[in-house]
Amino acid sequence: MPEDSVLLKSDENQARGLAQYAVDFLSGRFAPPGQEALQMVERFHLDSVACGVSAIACGANAPTVLRREAADYPCPHGATCFGSSLRVMPEKAVLANCSAVREWDANGTNFGYNPAAGATAGEFGHNDFYPVAIAAAQQARLDGQTTLRAMLLIDEIRGRLAEVFSLKDHKIDHVVHGAIASAAVYGALLDATVDQIESALGLLVAHYIPFRAIRAGEQLSDSKGASAAISAEMAVLSVHRARRGFVGPADIFRNPEAIFCLFQRPARRGASPFDLRLTTSGDDFAVLGMHFKLGLYEHQSAGAIEGLFGLLGKHPALLDDERRLRRVRISIYQPALGIIGDPAKRDPKTRQSADHSMVYIIATLLRKALTNRRAGWRELMLAPADYDAAALSDPLTRRLMERIEFVHGGREYDEKYPDGIPTTLEIEHETLGTLSSGLVMYPAGHARNRTADLGGLLEHKFRLLAALAVADAEALRRRFSDLARKTAQEMADLYDFEIAQRAGIPVAK
Repeated sequence: MPEDSVLLKSDENQARGLAQYAVDFLSGRFAPPGQEALQMVERFHLDSVACGVSAIACGANAPTVLRREAADYPCPHGATCFGSSLRVMPEKAVLANCSAVREWDANGTNFGYNPAAGATAGEFGHNDFYPVAIAAAQQARLDGQTTLRAMLLIDEIRGRLAEVFSLKDHKIDHVVHGAIASAAVYGALLDATVDQIESALGLLVAHYIPFRAIRAGEQLSDSKGASAAISAEMAVLSVHRARRGFVGPADIFRNPEAIFCLFQRPARRGASPFDLRLTTSGDDFAVLGMHFKLGLYEHQSAGAIEGLFGLLGKHPALLDDERRLRRVRISIYQPALGIIGDPAKRDPKTRQSADHSMVYIIATLLRKALTNRRAGWRELMLAPADYDAAALSDPLTRRLMERIEFVHGGREYDEKYPDGIPTTLEIEHETLGTLSSGLVMYPAGHARNRTADLGGLLEHKFRLLAALAVADAEALRRRFSDLARKTAQEMADLYDFEIAQRAGIPVAK
């Protein structure tokens, strides 16, 4: 076994092992994590902050409702919400903040794919859970370095779980992995014992499992964006309940009636369905294989976006006359077709459906390119205004949507996912003929992309979103940068800044 990892074997109590790992990691028992991994976590965290504060400023429904809920639970020794100094119950602060971070569906993503370790379950996940670490830091008076390590640990646990167990295959929502990570890390930060953390994990998995019903239906609702937040709330609550003495089910990963063994029969009696390897030090952390979204879109559409921008850049005449664009054909893999190609999403009426509609995303980018005569990630980056009521009903967008065909590319495409985002986009033009992007595998933002100016694109995205919420986006960037250097007091005050309410940006519910 590599010296910079621990292995929790399927025939041992992995819940207890996970608790011990979190305690050991945060107590400094292992050699320190590498700077590359810590810097990547900070980059993902900064990205999540821009997403969160802009959602609040634009009056997005779920974050607004949940912030009001949090304010009804004041707690002098609790945690704070974005843009507030009011201390509230920590689970309510986590609920409100994770909801804001996730609302746009525009922050980090992982695909649960680690072929080098033979761990390719391919579960989704997102970098939604950093507010859990902040809430613990504010209660326990922890400095920024400890908090940053805790964020890395949350991503490590949920990322490695996503590599070994696919929740979506059993219609369970992917946020469960993040909730498990949150409970383990939050408990360790608050000096919970291994017994208490194990109980919290048992409570969480036995009582609070969300199914993918929250993402089903013809038009999606607030439940889609708030799923991680609600599960994180339950993770925090489970830790506090366990610390008060409540004993939850033990050894939950091997429990035959819990989700893991119930839905995926173990190879041996008395085992869980998987081994779980977790990094302890160095730079081989799961976060380095995670991906950025460069705007507001479902990540499965990134290959098509890259293909579109490539064709528009090579053939600017495509933007001369919208009427000459006869057809756009997008070929892609499963499950992308099922997620963003659902027939109901050909006529999205809510933002939550539109940002999961391939035809809407590509048609909107085409409409912006035709209108502005420009093409590229930076020039056309999708923002909240691209999903407001006017954008959803824009006549040009709707005309373009009718010309987009979205199809399954077949086994050739399926075999290349989740290594990449295999997609081909073709445009049939009246005078230019049929133009093809070729196979796109690693679009900008993907962890294996080596050509995009990722730093520059992320800075542009931060300014684009943060400017919706604060007068000085650069000052906000400084506030959330260099976490490792921040004192406990600076962490306590981290969310104490003003968020402007942008009433002029209507957001479709």
